[in-house]
Amino acid sequence: MNRWTIRVRLTVLYGGLFFLAGAVLLGVTYLLMAQRLDRSLNDPTDLALRNDRLMEILQNRQIAVEALEDARAERERLRQDALDSLLTQGGIALVGVGVVAGAFGWLVAGRALQPLQRITDTARRIAGADGARTGLHERIVLDGPRDEVKELADTFNVMLERLDRSFDGQRRFVANASHELRTPLALNRALVELAVTRPGAVAETKQLGESLLTVNERHERLIDGLLTLADAEQEVAERSPVDLSEVAGFVLDQSKAPELKVVRQLAPAPTRGDPILLERLVQNLVENAARHNSPGGWLAVTTHAVNGWAVLTVSNTGAVVPAYEIESLFQPFRRLNRERVDGGRGFGLGLSIVRAVATAHGGTAQAVPREGGGLVVTVALPQRA
Repeated sequence: MNRWTIRVRLTVLYGGLFFLAGAVLLGVTYLLMAQRLDRSLNDPTDLALRNDRLMEILQNRQIAVEALEDARAERERLRQDALDSLLTQGGIALVGVGVVAGAFGWLVAGRALQPLQRITDTARRIAGADGARTGLHERIVLDGPRDEVKELADTFNVMLERLDRSFDGQRRFVANASHELRTPLALNRALVELAVTRPGAVAETKQLGESLLTVNERHERLIDGLLTLADAEQEVAERSPVDLSEVAGFVLDQSKAPELKVVRQLAPAPTRGDPILLERLVQNLVENAARHNSPGGWLAVTTHAVNGWAVLTVSNTGAVVPAYEIESLFQPFRRLNRERVDGGRGFGLGLSIVRAVATAHGGTAQAVPREGGGLVVTVALPQRA
């Protein structure tokens, strides 16, 4: 039930109550008026005096009876005219009262729903906030007596405060844990490299060292992905002009996928944001398209500007992806079932970082299955001046 429906119902309720009260008052007035006229026009003393005068003047019974019937008819007409006039004027007054009551009810309902509308607007702004942290910092400010609506607003603010602290604590934990884990990983890499490159190292030691370096590199990429995800979930405070076409061209030049055909259609797509995060966004999309491709396949990267948006699209060939699994790919550590079974090397952070970076810049990231296999991922960022 929306706000207008509630307001209309309250208006009808107020107007109906006033109209019903007016109708009851008019009915009671009508009955009392009718009884009063009946007593006044049918007074026995007045009738006897009139009859005696008529008999004295006319001296004819028949003429007196006819005159008496005419007098009764005239009294009845006067009575009916008085009651009709009461009904007509009372009905007009009743309609006027109903209109006034409806307008009054509309104003009262609007004022009564105003605090609820403010709560709804605030909740809508928080839900539609561009940055992941922006909306939770907003609070509902309501003045007035401490009634049920005020208590609802205060409870909503307490909930927002707890959610804000919870999300901030989670982000700080991820960032701090990732930073703390980088130090031992870097130390492990240095020690393994030293052991491998030491003169006189046997072949088994070198082979073991290379395996340990591979595992260590994988862990470093995981930590780097977690840090990027934690940073991307915050709203970008400092923005600079960035052209997605230049970023995409640079990333494609640095990519290592010689077995794939790369198609470029890079038209200017200017936006404003963090260049490092936007570069990571494009890099993740390109790496994801290359990693999940098929032998001899291709990947295509296009950029353009349309209706105030800078749009980046990355499509690729590959295995068929069910439509119901698309949305889960944007969640952290979520991969396709076959990748988990086959032991895929991805962590499930690539598309999560892409959406987090796009959201932090006020944009969107969506994906759809490509006919014949593969994905088509589209990122749209606003062109801010």
